[in-house]
Amino acid sequence: KFRNKMQENISKWVDNLVPWLLNHGIKIVFIAVLAYLMNIIIGRIIVRTVRIAVVRDENMSVEAEIKREDTLIYIFRGALRVVLIVLALLMILQEFGLKIGPILAGAGILGVAVGFGGQYLIKDIITGLFMILENQYRIGDVVNIDGTSGVVQEITLRKTTLRDLDGTVHHINHGSIVRVSNLSKDFARVNIEIGVAYNTDLDYLIKVIDRTGTELAEDPVFKDSIITPPKFLRVQEFADSAIVVKILGDTKPLKQWEVAGELRKRLKIAFDREGIEIPFPQTVIHKAKEPSSKE
Repeated sequence: KFRNKMQENISKWVDNLVPWLLNHGIKIVFIAVLAYLMNIIIGRIIVRTVRIAVVRDENMSVEAEIKREDTLIYIFRGALRVVLIVLALLMILQEFGLKIGPILAGAGILGVAVGFGGQYLIKDIITGLFMILENQYRIGDVVNIDGTSGVVQEITLRKTTLRDLDGTVHHINHGSIVRVSNLSKDFARVNIEIGVAYNTDLDYLIKVIDRTGTELAEDPVFKDSIITPPKFLRVQEFADSAIVVKILGDTKPLKQWEVAGELRKRLKIAFDREGIEIPFPQTVIHKAKEPSSKE
């Protein structure tokens, strides 16, 4: 009897399932496929629209323009994906027999209930929108946000994600941001201060520095990274043990650290070759005279 009853229940379940699959199941598959296709089609429209609509600044390089466009595309396509997923889920739930009306009404009541708490979310979104429109930074830029530095890995309307040099990921809400410093917009700069001995011939020092910077700028490996060759700028200060000179040169974004490191290496080699001394702090110790035995 138990076996017969089990077979009867399975038979009824199959008899009910097949019509449901032929009706609602096909609709669910259709909704999912339609949402997927719309994501692809509208996503491509977004890409083309952004590429056409974004007007290039005269001072903006092609590389910077592409980074800005890619950032806007990433944000708009992310928003599109969220909207399509929500709509598709609501339509699929309706096919499962759930009433969407009460769900939407409940969501509206819940939205009113958390409205006061949502002011921070609104602040994040509005601030993020202005940051994006003003092109303050883009995905791939190196920025410093209120003392936290790193590469911009992700930007949404609500937050920015940075990864620092140690690999640590920082999530920063836009509403809490006070100051943003972009280290890689339009161009970057090699800014080096180096100390030399007080007996150094400054005119000859300037020639060595400028020649080293020019040789670096003409090197095929670094040529495309350097905009203006690093050169002597001025005597920065008279320090305790050295004359400190400043060297400046412009590079393409994100190339300043690589170029500065190579320049330091070449300057050390050139200074050693030319007999230019890089002093280190020295302390003079005076030894008190021991009292004589006569005293």
